[in-house]
Amino acid sequence: MMRTFPPLALALVLASCESSPVGRQKEDAGQVDAVSPLWLHPDSENWHEIQFGGEGSAQWSEGVLRLDAGVELTGTQYRGDLPKIPYELELEARKVSGADFFCGLTFPVASPDECLTLIVGGWGGGTVGISSIDGKDASENETTSYSHFESGKWYAIRLRVESGRLEVLIDGEAVVDLPTKGRQLGLRPGLIEACAPLGLAAWQTASEIRGLRWRALAD
Repeated sequence: MMRTFPPLALALVLASCESSPVGRQKEDAGQVDAVSPLWLHPDSENWHEIQFGGEGSAQWSEGVLRLDAGVELTGTQYRGDLPKIPYELELEARKVSGADFFCGLTFPVASPDECLTLIVGGWGGGTVGISSIDGKDASENETTSYSHFESGKWYAIRLRVESGRLEVLIDGEAVVDLPTKGRQLGLRPGLIEACAPLGLAAWQTASEIRGLRWRALAD
């Protein structure tokens, strides 16, 4: 038999639901989605393989980007509409084989002419950092850290770009929290420049990337 409530009891139940953490979470999520929708960009005609010379294949298939190991870099460049700061970008990446960076994410900062690269698993497989800060690579500035990355394991990467600050989380753990005001921001000179203003690459390593999306953040 269906249970019924007197009008006053029903009103109290509804009020309790609205004030509960679950109710607030749903409301907050709706507000975030309304203000900051997510854009998903796999399998897009706006992605173009980069001809570095000696590169492997870089192809999207069923929402997954497969980067085959090359002599040096393998990568792809996005030529569509770009996120503008403040924004948040997320993806998942995993190393299939190789011993160097399996995710080199080049992204715009203040403009398409000012870009940085997040390196995950570089310099022998364990270095994480941003290239370049004040002319120093990901292996030699204050964003440098070291982790062990297992082959075949997906890692959740989240990048947050704001005016004056840059943050990176891997599997929910903060690995970069960098004030950028007054700093010299730019790409490491060389092949990686072909990934700008937004691109993905791997160095002598086969990898896969999925779930790429970004959201505009409120100022």
